[in-house]
Amino acid sequence: MTAATKDQSLERAFSGVADNYRGADVDLNALYREMRRDSPVLEENFMGRLGVPNIAGLDPDRPTFTLFKYADVMAVLRDAANFTSGFIAEGLGSFFDGLILTGMDGEAHRRARALLQPIFMPEVVNRWRPRMDRIVREEYLQPLVPQGRADLMDFGLHFPIRLIYALIGFPDDKPEQVKQYAAWALAILAGPQVDAERARVARKAAMEAAQALYDAVKVQVAQVRANGATGEDLISRLIRAEYEGRSLDDHEVTTFVRSLLPAAGETTTRTFGSLMVLLLERPELLERVRRDRSLVSKAIDEAVRFEPVATFKVRQAAKDLEIRGVKIPKGAMVQCIVASANRDEEAFENSETFDIDRKPKPSFGFGFGPHMCIGQFIAKTELQVALNAVLDLLPDVRLDPAQPAPQITGAQLRGPHAVPVVWG
Repeated sequence: MTAATKDQSLERAFSGVADNYRGADVDLNALYREMRRDSPVLEENFMGRLGVPNIAGLDPDRPTFTLFKYADVMAVLRDAANFTSGFIAEGLGSFFDGLILTGMDGEAHRRARALLQPIFMPEVVNRWRPRMDRIVREEYLQPLVPQGRADLMDFGLHFPIRLIYALIGFPDDKPEQVKQYAAWALAILAGPQVDAERARVARKAAMEAAQALYDAVKVQVAQVRANGATGEDLISRLIRAEYEGRSLDDHEVTTFVRSLLPAAGETTTRTFGSLMVLLLERPELLERVRRDRSLVSKAIDEAVRFEPVATFKVRQAAKDLEIRGVKIPKGAMVQCIVASANRDEEAFENSETFDIDRKPKPSFGFGFGPHMCIGQFIAKTELQVALNAVLDLLPDVRLDPAQPAPQITGAQLRGPHAVPVVWG
């Protein structure tokens, strides 16, 4: 492991991932509207055109088709037989020895998901809610209150990592160690690059980070096993679980846990940032949510629709197919623009309006179908805890007029870089 990898700070790692994804120089939503109207099925790698790196390790000679309409995106994401995900193991999955849920298909995916899913169910996560609430309030927000101003993205970067690593089974009394693990996890996400030379350097750093993270997780797995693995944490539950009729060894538990870590804080951090921007830009709505906490969940769901962090998903055609009269050959890549589908005029009334009162309808911010985000309930619970705590402890929080207004940017891994606020 190089010194650069070892000393990488969490903040720098987060920034490095954000800088990897383009889109700040174009009105993406206007472009999506145009594509929905004129080219709902585009025979081109749309995100590649914007300069966004691909996580799939694609053969550049594979044809790519891009979808922009709600109905088409839903049809592809729900049909795992005809639109497969195994190719992801060639790209991002290579940093995890190929073991990554999003890069599994068929029976292997079903078995792995069945092993992990019970740990992420509401009845399990809800037992953690009081502890989540105490951590967010006592460790993060209460110390901020006397300051009267902050960048909420500093809070947003750290609290999801603290919560999810506690849920996984890492000790509470080693915060700097956990930050280092999270920085390694983010470095893995920065592995895919467009530029060939940057890709070589980033891939080397990502592989080193993946190995360092594996080594750290394996030590913790061995410790939990030695202590009897009796807890409700993810590591304990995996040690007690059965997979394909047998118990998991330390290597398998370590590999499963490591594969979950890169997205564990990333998505929640950016969603929290976008949620706060959308509410702070609308002070009357923010006050309404403050007075009626039953609206917190609605605000989160609408933020996930309106500004999804993961703006597109990719699948591979398992056979010759046709979408809207466009022939898609077997082996072609199908790029589903979630951010466009979530604002499709034919699916959502006043689709370009942030409206927490709209009738519930599936959107694709956490994916859809068999590969829907396994940790979405954890993420939503963390967001509920965080927003409620902000509304309680920073009761008149508002955008800082002395700082530039926050902007939600990025063609992928979308969110704000800063959310400066004042209170009191």
